[in-house]
Amino acid sequence: MKFPGSVLVSVVLFVAETAAALCLSGAYRAAGDRMWQWLTLLFALLPCALVQLSLVFIHRDVSRDRPLVLLLHLLQLGPLVRCVEVFYIYFHAGRVEEPYVSITKKRQMPKDGYSEEVEKEVGQAEGKLCTHRSAFSRASVIQAFLGSAPQLTLQLYICVLQQEITAARSVFMILSLLSIVYGALRCNILAIKIKYDDYDISVKPAAYLCIFMWRSFEIATRVIVLVLFSSVLQIWTLPVVLVNFFVFFFYPWILFWQSKSPFPENIEKALSRVGTTIVLCLLTFLYAGINMFCWSAVQVKLSDPDLINKSQNWYRLTVYYMLRFIENAFLLLMWYIYKTDIYLYVCAPLLVLQLLIGYCMAVLFMLVFYQFCHPCKKLFSSSITEGLLSCFKFLCFVCKPPKSTTLTDKAELKSSENADESQSSNKTIDSQSGNPHQSVSSNA
Repeated sequence: MKFPGSVLVSVVLFVAETAAALCLSGAYRAAGDRMWQWLTLLFALLPCALVQLSLVFIHRDVSRDRPLVLLLHLLQLGPLVRCVEVFYIYFHAGRVEEPYVSITKKRQMPKDGYSEEVEKEVGQAEGKLCTHRSAFSRASVIQAFLGSAPQLTLQLYICVLQQEITAARSVFMILSLLSIVYGALRCNILAIKIKYDDYDISVKPAAYLCIFMWRSFEIATRVIVLVLFSSVLQIWTLPVVLVNFFVFFFYPWILFWQSKSPFPENIEKALSRVGTTIVLCLLTFLYAGINMFCWSAVQVKLSDPDLINKSQNWYRLTVYYMLRFIENAFLLLMWYIYKTDIYLYVCAPLLVLQLLIGYCMAVLFMLVFYQFCHPCKKLFSSSITEGLLSCFKFLCFVCKPPKSTTLTDKAELKSSENADESQSSNKTIDSQSGNPHQSVSSNA
């Protein structure tokens, strides 16, 4: 039975970030910065409440007679209780013989074109631990992109405005960045396990390292770009954020309406149609929050029974990173044009170059992960290099002018060249032989 290390990391980051947010909020209150105090509290408590709701929903505590657990969730202590429960199950597993076990069938990664199916006995304790790991993975994603990401952006914005980085604020920003990167990492692992649920998947340390570096560069550069832009063009910050958010929020719904599929009814039997709609809205809300800062490895598909698109779409990945790179470059250009005196001692061209290179480094680590370190790369119908080549060919085909126009242009160019050649040859003959009429008249 695997040690529940992911649960421990999630709880440590959750507690550390919440405590740091409360301490920093108290410091803002002592300094008289009421607005920064309330915004810090908002970005700390809102994800806490959503994390409690997700844990209660996944474990179905409402339909079970557990009033103490529900009370502790209301007191925002749900992750601590769940962590204690996880380690109690882990350390007491195997001491008492379980009344029954379940049999799961998983296929191994194909070797030489063949894939064997292996049966495995899963006891009650291991099944409960698996449920807890899944719940904490989802809670880490919620904490990362609905709490830590806005919090990191806010604190970095305050540092730029005040031109000061205090020790408490720097520690808090480091914790927030670690929480976001860890949430993005869990999102990648969740996407792999959901897409390839029939296979026995083992993620190697090299894959974790590639994901960590990929997400670190991507998220750090994205947050810095947003902060730089908002520090000089505050009035345009809200439109940029809202356009990004609503595009990703409504995109799954637009695809769902175009597919004309029936409304999903199998999310939770106890939920009514209104409750199901609220859950789907929260899911697309989280999806939009993730895509605001980085590529979401999980693609929402409301017409699918699992609500996840399990196909590997290289085109969507390519378009996302191309558009995001163009957007970051445009925001940096606006910052460079309208930068104020607070950036007097900053080498602006060098900073722009470093941020663009940082985003390219994120793309590089992403390519390395999908090409060499992905645990299911043998199951890909095409590698990422082949997918990117086909994407670029498609884009070149779209940008290429129509064939008929090209042929017409070539024909016109060729006819003009022939006419020029004939004229030049006539001039050459005239210059060499002289005027024939003058020679005839002189002879006469």
